[in-house]
Amino acid sequence: MRYPIYFVGAGPGDPDLITVKGQRLLEQADRVVYAGSLVPRALLQNCKPDAAIFNSASLTLEETHALLCEGYAGGERVVRLHTGDPSLYGAIQEQMLLLEKDAIPYRVVPGVSAVFAAAAALRQELTLPEVSQTVILTRLAGRTSVPEKEQLGSLAAHRATLVIYLSVQQIDKVVSELRSSYPGRTPVVVAYRVGWPDQRLLETSLEDVADAVKRAGISRQALIMVGDVFAARSHGMLKRSKLYDESFSHGYRSS
Repeated sequence: MRYPIYFVGAGPGDPDLITVKGQRLLEQADRVVYAGSLVPRALLQNCKPDAAIFNSASLTLEETHALLCEGYAGGERVVRLHTGDPSLYGAIQEQMLLLEKDAIPYRVVPGVSAVFAAAAALRQELTLPEVSQTVILTRLAGRTSVPEKEQLGSLAAHRATLVIYLSVQQIDKVVSELRSSYPGRTPVVVAYRVGWPDQRLLETSLEDVADAVKRAGISRQALIMVGDVFAARSHGMLKRSKLYDESFSHGYRSS
């Protein structure tokens, strides 16, 4: 019997933030190929003692694919373990394409992305009535390019809640791109290694964030979160939603 390969989102770092389904698949797996530079080893402690475990941090796409194919051909239960949610900056589409070319079945199990773990750690809702109803997830161009229509300065014009991945090492450029639309006093949170034991949440402003990041020595594994929602409570901007308003009727309640 042959089993489909499972791509599993490991969550942001806290071993408890993997889904129940993801944990079950890890416990059953005969072979696990995990992104070792980002996935904590603690997640592998519940694997079977005889499970074959491979760190893909130094492997190429083809080498990783060969490990998946070998496990599938041998009738093993195979898990490809990714950080966060695999659909977001997970580089899984190219892996799935190779599996499709080889007619190997696969499934994807979602995970908790760092943005949602950061919001939880901050005890902060990212969409607040009359403040922001839009969240934009993006990144600066680096060795991986960004389409011209998605340049950070253009996205900033919406003044939405903005979450910037994979860009803290270019913090000066981030600030330069955002200042065309966001005032210098706009709240910014830099969330470093969310869910890990050394997690840090720097709460600052757009005009001060570059200096704060440099003083903290943060150069990787951090989100930059920008928007007025991060000051709504302290600045009296918080408005009650209609959902629980006694004057608002809906399908489950009459006003």
